[in-house]
Amino acid sequence: MRSALTDVKVKQSKAETKARKFSDGGGLFLLVTPAGGKLWRWKYRYQGKPKLMALGIYPDVSLTLARERHRQGRELLATGVDPMEQKKANKLRAREADENSFASVAAKWLEHWRVGKSAQHGGTVSRRLDANILPFLGARPIGTIKAPDVVAVVKAIEQRGPTDLPKRTLQNIAQIFRYGIAHGYAEHNPASEIKPGDILKSTQTINQARIDTKELPDLLKAIEVYRGTQMTRLAFKLMALTFVRTSELIGAPWDEFDFEARRWNIPPERMKMKTPHIVPLARQTLEVLESLKIISGNSEYLFPGERKHPTMSKNTLLEGLERMGYKGRMTGHGFRGLASTILHERGYAHEHIELQLAHAPRNAVSASYNHALYLQPRSKMMQDWADFLELTQRGAKVLPFRSVG
Repeated sequence: MRSALTDVKVKQSKAETKARKFSDGGGLFLLVTPAGGKLWRWKYRYQGKPKLMALGIYPDVSLTLARERHRQGRELLATGVDPMEQKKANKLRAREADENSFASVAAKWLEHWRVGKSAQHGGTVSRRLDANILPFLGARPIGTIKAPDVVAVVKAIEQRGPTDLPKRTLQNIAQIFRYGIAHGYAEHNPASEIKPGDILKSTQTINQARIDTKELPDLLKAIEVYRGTQMTRLAFKLMALTFVRTSELIGAPWDEFDFEARRWNIPPERMKMKTPHIVPLARQTLEVLESLKIISGNSEYLFPGERKHPTMSKNTLLEGLERMGYKGRMTGHGFRGLASTILHERGYAHEHIELQLAHAPRNAVSASYNHALYLQPRSKMMQDWADFLELTQRGAKVLPFRSVG
C-alpha cells in the first residue's frame, strides 16, 4: 500500500469553502475543515456495511500515530471483529473499571455518610481519605483489594507515630467496603476480617497521656516561647484556657463568639455529645482571641487551614507538642484532664466542672437545657483558672485559689 501523505503535506493541508479529504491509502484519510480542523478518519466495510471510524485529531495524533491506529484496526478487521465496536467496548470497560475503583466508591460513600455530620467532622474524614488511604488503594478496583492490602495501609500509618489514626483509618475502609457491597460494587469486605488488636499496638495510654500537675509550669513556659507558628502557639494557649476538645477548638468559626457577652456558644452539631455548650471567656482568653483576629485575617475560622483544608489539622497540635518535647507525654485531651484534676483539688463544685467539661449527664435530653446552668459561678471559675495559668506560667508562687461553692 503506497502512502500518499507526508508530514509536510499534513501540516500544510488547507480547506477553503468546504472540507477536503487527503487520502493516505487503505481507507485512511485526513479530513480538513474550512475552520482549520484536521481530523483522522478511516473508511472501511464490515459485513458489507460502510463504516467511518475516528482515529484522532492532528496535531495531537501525528501521521505516524494515525497510521499505527489504522494498522491495528485493519488487524482486528481481519479477525472478523468490528474495530469501532471494539473501541466502544474498551471505553465501556474503562468506564466501568473507574466506577468500580476504590476511589470512586469512597467518594460515593463520603457523600452519603457526611449528611448530617458537621463540616469539621466531614472535613477530617475527607482529609484522612486523601492523605492516608487513596494514595495506596484509590486506583485499585475495589473487588481486587484483599485483607493484606488493608493491613499494609494501616501498618504504614502506625509507623508514623502513636495516634488513633490507624484504627480510625481501618474503620473508614470497612465503612467504604460495606457501602460498596450494599450498592453492588463489591462482594466482600476484607477489612471486616481484621480487628485493630490483631495488627496494632495498644495506644490507649498514649492517646490519653497527660503530664503530671507539677509539670504544668514547664509546659506553660514552653508554650509561651514556642518556636513554631504564632497560630499554633495561640491554639495551645486557648486549649489550656478553655479546655474544650481539640476538634471543638480547631473547627471553631468566629461567629460562635459573643465578645460583648464574653462567651463562646458552641452549637450541638459540633459537640461530641450533640448538645449545645457555653464557654465563658476570661480576660486572658479574650486577649488571645484578639491576637488571633489579626493573624487569621478575614478567615471564617479561628484556625484556617492550608490549601483545600478549611481548618488546622489535629496533627499540627500533636507535632507542636512533639517539638516541645512532649511526644507521648501530653495530648490535647490532656489539658482537659489537668483542668479537671486541679479544679477539683481546689474545691470547685463537681457539677460546675462537669458542665464546663461538657460531660453528658445520664439524661441526654436534660443536657440540652443544662448547658446554660451555673453560668455565673462557671464564669468566675474560668477567670480564676485563667489567672492561675497566667501566674503559674510566670513562675509565681500560686496559692490555691478559692472555690466559689
